[in-house]
Amino acid sequence: MYYHGQVISRSTHAPTLLVHGGAWAIPDTDAPAHESGVRRALETGYAILSRGGSALDAVEAAVVVLENDPTFDAGCGSFLTSDGRVQLDALLMDGGRMKAGGVACVERIRNPILAARLVLEQSPHVYFVGAGAEVFAAAHGMPLIDNHELVLDRERARLAHARSRQAAGLADETFSGQIHRDDKGPETAAVPAISADQTSHDTVGAIALDAQGNLAAGTSTGGTLNKTPGRVGDSSLIGCGCYADNLSAAVSLTGWGEPIMKLVLGKWATDRVAAGSAPEFAAREAISYLFNRLGGHGGIILLGPDGRFGIAHNTPAMAWGLATPAGLDTGLSL
Repeated sequence: MYYHGQVISRSTHAPTLLVHGGAWAIPDTDAPAHESGVRRALETGYAILSRGGSALDAVEAAVVVLENDPTFDAGCGSFLTSDGRVQLDALLMDGGRMKAGGVACVERIRNPILAARLVLEQSPHVYFVGAGAEVFAAAHGMPLIDNHELVLDRERARLAHARSRQAAGLADETFSGQIHRDDKGPETAAVPAISADQTSHDTVGAIALDAQGNLAAGTSTGGTLNKTPGRVGDSSLIGCGCYADNLSAAVSLTGWGEPIMKLVLGKWATDRVAAGSAPEFAAREAISYLFNRLGGHGGIILLGPDGRFGIAHNTPAMAWGLATPAGLDTGLSL
């Protein structure tokens, strides 16, 4: 069908918000920061939903909180490229209007999810990259910053460690799995857990259902450690790391981007919900498919138009949060 206007699911369920702060081997020392970070995102986003606000506004607000928290690989605190810079990707999608906005490889935007919202609302296009995305954002009133404002000393140390491993010929296989190997090089995976200050962190995302029955999804990332400048992962690609449609589901994924992209895993999961699968089952099925087909590792949050949801991961941990009228819940594993 053609979406000439807003598609409303007429949900009878209460507003729901789910967030994630990445799926990886979160050390015990970092666990409190991850749980408190997703809780703050839930509180901010659900405050919008609870007063009748839109799913799109709630998702945007929740992701901004996560981008501003250096605990996560999004915004300030992101991984560095091989030449020591931060490059950010984000996507925001409105499941009622079937509108989306995405940016990739931006270096002078503090909150790429806000730039994605500008693209969604103010442009006939869906996706801007690099300098073009920054020019578009600035033309619509967004201040640009110096890239060094996004770079932390913690990440400079991580990059130095990754370079030393690469020079020694040691591959990074944190997300690559034990059965299959992806055809990308070590730059596309995160540093394996050596110590608490050398471990990975990962993409953030949020999905929401509002009182009007609209779904929305957003995903934001700083990419992978030591990546080649210009590399774009799954997070900001429609149907890969993020997707929303009132007639199926809203989804946000986290993990190693290359296998997720190859499987268009976000759309794969929402299609399962549209075909009648419960989101709880479809989420687990998607992560199984990711591993069994390509040896991929990651996590997923999935929300149907009836309020049912699913959370799954095949990494040691995933920071997640859920908010409904019954209250807020957070965790690091399922």
